[in-house]
Amino acid sequence: MKPKLKRSLRFSLTIAVITFVLAAIFSVISSSLLNGMPWMIGLILVFIIVLTGVTFDMLGIAATAGQEAPFHSMASEKVSGAKEAVIIVRNADRFATFCNDVIGDIAGIISGTASAVVVLQLAIAFGNGDGSTLQLVLSVIMTSIIAALTVGGKAIGKYLAINYSTNIIFFAARIIAKIEKYTKWKVLSK
Repeated sequence: MKPKLKRSLRFSLTIAVITFVLAAIFSVISSSLLNGMPWMIGLILVFIIVLTGVTFDMLGIAATAGQEAPFHSMASEKVSGAKEAVIIVRNADRFATFCNDVIGDIAGIISGTASAVVVLQLAIAFGNGDGSTLQLVLSVIMTSIIAALTVGGKAIGKYLAINYSTNIIFFAARIIAKIEKYTKWKVLSK
């Protein structure tokens, strides 16, 4: 088997396992948080989950659209985050897979599940938590709003990622550099 194919398969298997674990963790956390929480706060949490998915989708696209050159001079001047930005661009395929497919897709799935919990809470708040027409209408409205915000947000994110990839990558790289500095935990492998 070719080394690149072997590396790709190993990465794919690793990312699948990471996705499984993260999806389970986030699902348990969001469900636990939403149970017993007022529907208004639950709705805000759903919008935060959608925003997280849109943001990570934008980061992944920015990595694939980005160029290394702007970060080399910054790295030579020891600007915080420049080395991390180079690593992001050099590993754009992996970074994009993690951002778009792992975090972005998990956020999409969890926002759907979380919105179902909020719909149930809303129906109960209005005295119709028994599968009534109101619950169906609320479910359709909520699903439509979440879908529109996700797709619309990702469309805007794609535009920004393609046209401002350097700024977006550098912003993310500075955050990663700070996390690595203060936690001594390597977010990006060299």
